[in-house]
Amino acid sequence: MAEFRVGEDDFEVDGRPVRLLSGALHYFRVHEEQWAHRLRMLKAMGLNCVETYVPWNLHEPRPGEVADVAAVGRFLDAAQEAGLWVIARPGPYICAEWENGGLPHWLTGPLGSRIRTRDAEFLAAVERWFGVLLPYIVERQVDRGGPVIMVQVENEYGSYGSDHLYLRAVADLLVELGVTVPLFTSDGPEDHMLSGGSVPGVLATVNFGSRAREGFATLRRHRAKGPLMCMEFWCGWFDHWGADHTVRDAAEAADALREILECGASVNLYMAHGGTSFGGWAGANRGGGALHDGPLEPDVTSYDYDAPIDEFGRPTEKFWLFREVLGRYAQEPVPEVPRAPAVLGAPVEAELTSFTPLDGVLAALGGPESESATPPSFEALDVDRGLVRYAVTVPGPRQAYPLRAAGLRDIAVVYVDGERAGVLTEAEPELAEPVAGHARVELWVESLGRVNYGPRTGEPKGITGGLLHERQFLHGVRARGLRLDAFVPERVAALPSEGPGEGRAGLYRGSFEVAGAGDAALGLPGWARGFVWVNGFCLGRYWSAGPQEALYVPGPVLREGTNEVWVLETDRAAREPWVRLR
Repeated sequence: MAEFRVGEDDFEVDGRPVRLLSGALHYFRVHEEQWAHRLRMLKAMGLNCVETYVPWNLHEPRPGEVADVAAVGRFLDAAQEAGLWVIARPGPYICAEWENGGLPHWLTGPLGSRIRTRDAEFLAAVERWFGVLLPYIVERQVDRGGPVIMVQVENEYGSYGSDHLYLRAVADLLVELGVTVPLFTSDGPEDHMLSGGSVPGVLATVNFGSRAREGFATLRRHRAKGPLMCMEFWCGWFDHWGADHTVRDAAEAADALREILECGASVNLYMAHGGTSFGGWAGANRGGGALHDGPLEPDVTSYDYDAPIDEFGRPTEKFWLFREVLGRYAQEPVPEVPRAPAVLGAPVEAELTSFTPLDGVLAALGGPESESATPPSFEALDVDRGLVRYAVTVPGPRQAYPLRAAGLRDIAVVYVDGERAGVLTEAEPELAEPVAGHARVELWVESLGRVNYGPRTGEPKGITGGLLHERQFLHGVRARGLRLDAFVPERVAALPSEGPGEGRAGLYRGSFEVAGAGDAALGLPGWARGFVWVNGFCLGRYWSAGPQEALYVPGPVLREGTNEVWVLETDRAAREPWVRLR
């Protein structure tokens, strides 16, 4: 048992000052069999602590349907075994470039702007969820012999709202459910963020990527006492589909880290190891500057983050420079760097010989079809990650007029009388060629990830403004959703199979042989956009828009001998359907 407390100037363990040298590592972005290695890598960088979020929507995909919350406890145990303290950030909102900022779609859909406020319905849902989650954290607090030393209240709330009654309610709920270690908040080093996001009597910390002295000076204007901590030192950054890959100079990042520590502060590297947003859980941002109200910017599957430990668990130049800086402040000898994980023995190509068109996949795996006057949202159809097919009839006879999907989020592949007619987006919601009636129109709308940060967090997905033919709304819309979690081996195995897909959208299946299983990268030359599973494990989204060119395959997913691969192409498949692992 130990006592961890927040002193006037320092953190203290059993009365002695300590400096927290922490690194972010999200258990849900790393295959469980690789947790131990990644945690040892943090220790070998000179860290004494690990920080993790908990995504609510991952563990409660439907109301009351709780999925493997025990993974949180297993990760905390693995951290303790590695000799690391833990900073827990349970939300309920987490940002993290994660779908919907970790909030469940079934909650944000009906509540809208009432989320993250004192709203009774929202708080009741948080209380129910925390009642399930918190026991795994509470029983592993440091004063009970576990590794958890601090727990966060909400997350960067000052970037979103100013409802102090809500923040106090979350803080009180954490204490009521048994949290006895110190609570904290974290916000950007801006006056409005710190005043909006902090709670009296709760430690305030700041998040930034540079100019530590300025950031801490702002914090001191709000809190004259208490240990200084950069709770998120952004040592890298994330990527968006269709944009450039982001890289931060390693030497410059090491200098910024050094400045933090020279201020006498504690630090949490965000990210120490980014990992991967498996399962299509990557979120999205909005452009438009400080207001975050511009174009959708979906996040890529990789969460490598240009972190010191890369997506494959390997040390980078940044790792070695950080290790040198951190080693000067470590309170115990820094251990040797563990051996790198095994990699695939030899490159493999897999030909995909089985094909089921998208209509057939939807018929077998989709949810119930609805019919209504106007298009229902993804939330109304209970679709978190995946697609919705909207079908409508253009009555006739009538001449050709423009067809428009008003309020479209995010991207739609359109078919007119069974022929592909084009792709619509938020920026270009109108078909290039007018449509005459009588015609059947299908729009396969794909969510590219719900917004995870800013005022449009929780916005609905789908066709939110209606289908227009010239100025006339088209009513009588049939809609059916296809969730990614419907793709399970027993259901996929029962799908009907046709011959060659000839570049069409649909599910392609095949197998490949492995000798020497280990980490691999899966490339999809010639494919447009979709999702990949290996042995039933969803690697995430691929997209020819780049910058990500291959998907990370964790070694534990592969097996010696025969392996199965599925590719769900949502637009245009490669003419020769195959994938490559290397």
